[in-house]
Amino acid sequence: MRGHDEQQESMFSYISLEKRVPLDHPLRRVREMTDRALRDLSPKFSEMYSRYGRPSIAPEKLLRALLLQMLFSVRSERRLMEELSYNLLYRWFVGWSMDEEVWDVTVFTKNRERLLEGEIAQEFFEAVLRQAEEQGLLSEEHFTVDGTLIEAWASRQSFQEKKEPPERGTGSGGRQTLRDTHESRTDPEARLYKRSAAGEARPSYLGTPGDGKPEWADCEIVCDAIGGRGKNRWQPWR
Repeated sequence: MRGHDEQQESMFSYISLEKRVPLDHPLRRVREMTDRALRDLSPKFSEMYSRYGRPSIAPEKLLRALLLQMLFSVRSERRLMEELSYNLLYRWFVGWSMDEEVWDVTVFTKNRERLLEGEIAQEFFEAVLRQAEEQGLLSEEHFTVDGTLIEAWASRQSFQEKKEPPERGTGSGGRQTLRDTHESRTDPEARLYKRSAAGEARPSYLGTPGDGKPEWADCEIVCDAIGGRGKNRWQPWR
């Protein structure tokens, strides 16, 4: 007998978000390590917030949402809030119920800036790194270095001519190039970079992560993407 295409919505759901996420889903392992790192950071969170006034967005939920944005390359906070409104997997990871109201984008952005200014992102990474060391996932016998192109959160249309370009450019013989005369309005440190000679130039950074030895596990160079030249940022754990 053919079933009817009934689309009547149910008033209640008897299956929790926890049961909807498969037991072997990769995000379960990520959530486990994330929650452990956030517990280690709880004293730091208490120092950042006042004991009085209206409760803010829980910093633990905020960091989980930021982690989702990185893992799934969600291009903006507005898009992230949109996906959190209907994606049950995202809601489970952040720690929301199915009916919890989505944050306003501006509120999310302001709270995010507070965490980044408090260097929470670096401390969160170090807490995860300690877990890797405790579980013997880091080796002192070798190290690995790789390179990748990190696409910036900016568009080519955001590049405009600089008001005061340098007299001497970064090109051969001091020749001025596009990176010397133009910059992005939304991400001034990003540079137009190609993966190949025939590829399209996109606002990017050149990242060179290294891992293997515990003291190098989070060493990373983020260069102004201009062919390897520019400003490097090394942040060794030890």
